[in-house]
Amino acid sequence: MIDVSRTGDGDPMQFRVVIRDEDGATRHEVTLRRDFHEAIASGATPETAVEAAFRFLLDREPKEAILGHFDITVISSYFPEFPQAIAAYLPERG
Repeated sequence: MIDVSRTGDGDPMQFRVVIRDEDGATRHEVTLRRDFHEAIASGATPETAVEAAFRFLLDREPKEAILGHFDITVISSYFPEFPQAIAAYLPERG
C-alpha cells in the first residue's frame, strides 16, 4: 500500500509517502515542482502523480532501495524512460 499526503503547498509541493507491505514500512519525503507535474501528469492530482511515480519505482526496485528524500525529477536520472512511462501508472481519465 502506498499512502501519499501533501505536507507543503509551495513550489515545489512537498509530500510524505509511506509504503507498507508484509515486510514493514518505509517513509519518504519527496517534492514535486508544479511545472513537472503538468508535464508528466496533466489532469491528475499531484498526489496521484506522486503515487504513480512510486508505483513506477516499485516495479523496478524494492521499497528499501528508494531514496528517503528526493525531488521527483531525479527519477529520470536513474530511469530515463520515466517521463513517458508514468502515463501507464496513472488512472485512466475518461
